[in-house]
Amino acid sequence: MSLPDTAPTALAERYPTLTLDRAWARYQEVRDRLPSAPRQGACRPAASLAEVAGDYDGFLFDSFGVLNVGETAIPGAADCLSALRKAGKRFCVLTNAASYGVETALAKYARMGLDVRRAEVISSRDVAMAHLDRGVMWGAICAAEDGLADLPGQGFDLLAPGADWARAGGFLFLSSIRWNGDLQDRLVEALKARPRPVIVGNPDLVAPREEGLSLEPGYWAHDLQDRTGIAPRFFGKPFPEAFRTALNRMGPGRYAMIGDTPQTDILGGLAAGIETILVTRHGILAGRPVAPMLSDCAILPDMVMPAIGD
Repeated sequence: MSLPDTAPTALAERYPTLTLDRAWARYQEVRDRLPSAPRQGACRPAASLAEVAGDYDGFLFDSFGVLNVGETAIPGAADCLSALRKAGKRFCVLTNAASYGVETALAKYARMGLDVRRAEVISSRDVAMAHLDRGVMWGAICAAEDGLADLPGQGFDLLAPGADWARAGGFLFLSSIRWNGDLQDRLVEALKARPRPVIVGNPDLVAPREEGLSLEPGYWAHDLQDRTGIAPRFFGKPFPEAFRTALNRMGPGRYAMIGDTPQTDILGGLAAGIETILVTRHGILAGRPVAPMLSDCAILPDMVMPAIGD
């Protein structure tokens, strides 16, 4: 398998990458596999979250593109979280990052100076793990340092030296950091020879990092469906289980989902029946004309702002 329209940056030494144009086109191609939006927002402009925070009881934050880009905190994000906490607002980081568990995520946020506590993080990994069939031997596509300690039931690292792919009763896709076209071809053939369930802990096609957009598990999963006819089960934004988990934890109130990607953060928030805020300066839409891109994907947030901080 060759990667279409890849971006030639140093990021590709660690992650396969994709240009925004190709990622956007791919989101359009798989739109019918995503939840439907029961309504559209008005795209009201705002300068920052401080301008509208008083209208809400709390917020669901995406991580990449909202709080951080890769391993770097976005300017103003830490002050924004501190101000919300001081004002008594509830918030939760609802992230599609499935390469690591909550404790690793908390350590990352601490390194970046973001005051986020354990009860305030829900990752798509957590949601996927809660829905796994314990009777299946899962072959996990994961980061090399992932010990899979939170895996309920049985499983193994599919990419460990000498791993026997035939042992897998199903495949659990958590991270794309070690994945490539050759491995994808091998998995396609394995699924054609013996169909098995595929669980995806990160529905994102791409994620914003310091040097470009990295290919994420959602990209590979949709390719698997195209080539095998096996529909993966996705957990994370925009799918409903992640939002139910977050909103149940937050309790009753008026909430807004804040994210950088219309097809995951905004679509998921709309489908969950909460308000949505799109940020544009640091995430997937950085440097692009926002209005025509929203018109193209037909997913409109309630509000648009450059970033959560001033």
